[in-house]
Amino acid sequence: MTDRTEAVDAWEALYRAQVTVLRRLRTVFPDDDISVSEYDVLFNLSRMPGHAARIRDLNRRLLLTQPSVSRLLDRIAARGFVTKSDDPRDARGTIVTLTEAGYEIFRRVGSRHAAAIAEIMTSSLDQDELRELARLTDKLRHGVDPL
Repeated sequence: MTDRTEAVDAWEALYRAQVTVLRRLRTVFPDDDISVSEYDVLFNLSRMPGHAARIRDLNRRLLLTQPSVSRLLDRIAARGFVTKSDDPRDARGTIVTLTEAGYEIFRRVGSRHAAAIAEIMTSSLDQDELRELARLTDKLRHGVDPL
């Protein structure tokens, strides 16, 4: 087998594992009030300084296209989970900030979602394998130039 073939095989295995796990997580997602994609936005904002980010910076962390992110942000802003405001440093930019209500639903859903993730991941991998998987995927992610 060539290096190229091994690289493609490894990519396909990684991609299929990700899709399989994400599909399973969607079926067991613990809340009807928000979707997995909405939770992902709240999760990412909760990790940002001041629970706020420019849309373009948030978009780099999400698995959605820019138009989908904009529509998603409009929906969760209408529900009071985030606020949108003009970036004072750049009039072309928009800052999205997690509200108290958004943080509360993130925390409520997050603990149950984390339990589901742990159950799925530990059903196939032991502790050493989980550490190795995290190490390898971090190495891959950090070795790829961001767009």
